[in-house]
This record gives sequence, C-alpha cells and structure tokens, in this order.
Amino acid sequence: MAKRYANLIGGEWVEGANASPNLNPSDLDDVVGEFAQGSAGDVDRAVAAARAALPAWSRATAQVRGDLLDKAGDRILAREEELGALLAREEGKTLAEARGEVQRAGRIFKFYAGEPLRAIGDVLPSLRPGVSVEARREPVGVVGLITPWNFPIAIPAWKAAPALAYGNCVVMKPADLVPASAWALAEILAEVGFPAGVFNLVMGRGSVVGEAMLNHRGIDAISFTGSQGVGARVAEACARQFRRFQLEMGGKNPLVVLDDADLDLAVEGALNGAFFSAGQRCTASSRLIVTKGVYAAFVEKLKARLEGVVVGHALDPRTQIGPVVSEQQLRQDVEYVDLGLSEGAKLVFGGARVEAPTRGFFLQPALFADVDNSMRIAREEIFGPVAGVIPADNPEHALEIANDTDFGLSAGVYTTSLKHARMFQDGVVAGMVMVNLPTAGVDLQAPFGGTKASSFGPREQGPYAREFYTRMKTTYVQA
Repeated sequence: MAKRYANLIGGEWVEGANASPNLNPSDLDDVVGEFAQGSAGDVDRAVAAARAALPAWSRATAQVRGDLLDKAGDRILAREEELGALLAREEGKTLAEARGEVQRAGRIFKFYAGEPLRAIGDVLPSLRPGVSVEARREPVGVVGLITPWNFPIAIPAWKAAPALAYGNCVVMKPADLVPASAWALAEILAEVGFPAGVFNLVMGRGSVVGEAMLNHRGIDAISFTGSQGVGARVAEACARQFRRFQLEMGGKNPLVVLDDADLDLAVEGALNGAFFSAGQRCTASSRLIVTKGVYAAFVEKLKARLEGVVVGHALDPRTQIGPVVSEQQLRQDVEYVDLGLSEGAKLVFGGARVEAPTRGFFLQPALFADVDNSMRIAREEIFGPVAGVIPADNPEHALEIANDTDFGLSAGVYTTSLKHARMFQDGVVAGMVMVNLPTAGVDLQAPFGGTKASSFGPREQGPYAREFYTRMKTTYVQA
C-alpha cells in the first residue's frame, strides 16, 4: 500500500475525502504516494486558519520571521539528496536537474530570510508645518498561491518565501500532478516552527480547490503560474472581487543566432534551452531563429548533438533528458510533431516515443528545420522537447521574427558583435534578455517575468517580489 499524505490546515494534517495516486513518469509501476484531494470545505478551513493567524504573524518581528525562513532554507538544503530523488520520481527531471532545483528552493528561503530586515519606507516632507509623513509597506493579508507542475519545489518556494517574509499568511495549491514536493515543503515549514495557520497546503484538482480559492472572499491576493487559459480565468475572478493578482503564463521564446556567433556555444545554448528538462520550461527556446550564413551549419551541429543525447529514466545518472510529465503531455507533444510535418516543416531529428525497460512517457527530442513563423508550431506553446529552426535574412529580420509572437517572456541572442547585442537588447519585446546564454536559467535575486501574454502584474523573485506581497500605507501625523 502506498503511503497517504494529508493536507496541512491550521497546523494539523487533515485527510481528504479522497486521495489520488502520484505516479512516476519514468516508471508507471512506481507510486510515489496517495495524496489528499481537497474540497471547497478544506479551502474554507485553510482560509479561516490563515486569517486567524494573520494578526500575530503580520506583527511578528523581522528577526522572528527571518530566523524561521533561514531554518527552512537550511532544512531544505540538508535534504537535497532525498528531495531531489523525490522530485525526479514525481516530475521526471533528471536527478542532477532535480537536485539543482532543491538547492534553488533552499537558497530562495535563505535569501528571503534577510528581507524582513530590509524593509523599505520613506519619510516625506509635508507641505504643512508640524506635520510628518511616512510611507511604509505592510502585508497584503492572506495570499493564495497556485503553482505549476514543471518546477514542483522551486516555484512553491519562490512564491511562499516572499509571502511569508513580508508578513502574509498563505494558502497553497500545488499542481495535482506533482503534490509530493510541495507536501515535503509544507512538512519542513511545520517542523521548523512556523505558527499554525501561517502556511496551509490544500492539494487537489484545480476545478475544485483552485476554483474555491478564486471565489473565496477571504483571500486578498492570488499568485498563479500556469497556462494562459487558466490565467485568464484567474484574472477574471480576481477582477470581479477587486483583488490583486499576479500571472505567469508561459512563452514562445526566441533564440537568435547571428552569422558572427560562436556556433559551438550557440548550439550548446540551444540544446540546453530547448530540450533540457524535456522542454518543459516556460523559458524554453522553442523558436531558434538563425541567419542564413550559418543556418545549415547550425542545423547540422545541433542534430549531431541530439543524436548523442540519452533519453531515459530520471534516476539513471546516464540520462540527460527524462520523460515528459504525463500521458496527456506526451500525446500533445506527438500531436505537435505531426502538425509540424503537416504544415510543411522538415523533421530533422526525433519526435518518436522511446522504448525503455520501464513503462514511462519517454520522447525523443524533436528538431524541425525550415519552419515559418506563421506555422502553429511556431505560434503555440508546446511545452515539450520540440523546437523549430526559422531562417532569417539578417539581424534586423531576425529581430522582427523574434517579436512576432503573442508572448514575451525570455529571448536570447548569440553574437560576437556588441552592436548587434545592443540592438537585440533594446529592440526585443521580452521581460528577460540573454546574450550568449540559454533562454532558460535565471538568478534568484533578479526579477522574473515577461510582457504581452506571458505575464501580468509585478515581477517575481528577489526584492522585486515586495511589489506584489506588500501594499503601501501613508501616515500623516500632526505634532
């Protein structure tokens, strides 16, 4: 019998009416555990617990909040091996990638341990004699956090840590596909001594738990990472209640390679950005825009690198690309490969299911050439190991193609020309720009977010997160 895992509500572990199995996408015979399926009633209880805890937590000293966040970071880092294996089992990341994600989560908590002591405010001169004016930040209140499946512990960490650091209480719903890592995070926060009700975990379906959170009047703000469709639903529900919200919704990220690029470096960047983590990153390089002088050589070199990539079980140390996360995702990826062929793109490599010793969702990375930016495989986010190479006439044409998208999260360019690098930095419409680096991979202290349909609201990560998790209060005092 698989172990059962309960929700954390008001400091107590609460069983759900039902439980759902969490399956290993590398081995469908491996059940990670049975995880509680929360209800609207569970959301009600979690919100009530958070509201009850809010007065004391929002007034807790910076030292108290910082010390607890620091302890949580230490505990996460101390369990890197265990949590990395757990993450690899439930999501399909390679063991190396999973351990790296756990390290990131721990370091995020340790970064935010210092934020309570870095509170920023202003004393302003008044226009009236004898009057002082103060502008300071205070917590928003109870925040709902809805996290995706592709980063099962890092994204819960980069939402929960700032929320807690700035004095908010939290109700979190992790993606139903990957509850184990978020549950482990909840366990750690309870163990290190966060007061009951400050952090609550309600697992379950988005249509049940997520919907209850969107409709709950006791939640003051919602931070969401996921698909465009659900993001629009979050925005609509929050707007009706005049509640603040923050959305991260993906990308169709361009990686431009110019004639003067270091081609070997560019190929490695494309391989990393487009295909590692099975392409399941919102910052993945799904559009590889290459100028004609190096187009043929780039395609051949990237194809040769893909021929040597090992696809397999996430826990096998030889594996470089693990499985995609689910049967539905695998089916979608294969459908896009078929669509690319029907649209007239040339399949240079891959795109077929991989047979393995275990039952899993293994797919060869798929590389298309001769892609036109009007094709659906160049317009729609696939969220799998599928990328297309698009020819460009010159740097200006490459920039034009890069900006021809509904998204605007991350963009990259490979060039040895400072002039072209600056042109791209200034001209590309994206929240993050990488020069001679993969489009995926960001620092925890830097702002994360995009433009257009990729993001809405204040940036995540670093001190910039305070814009979402705090609000300004201005105080006037007559002496």
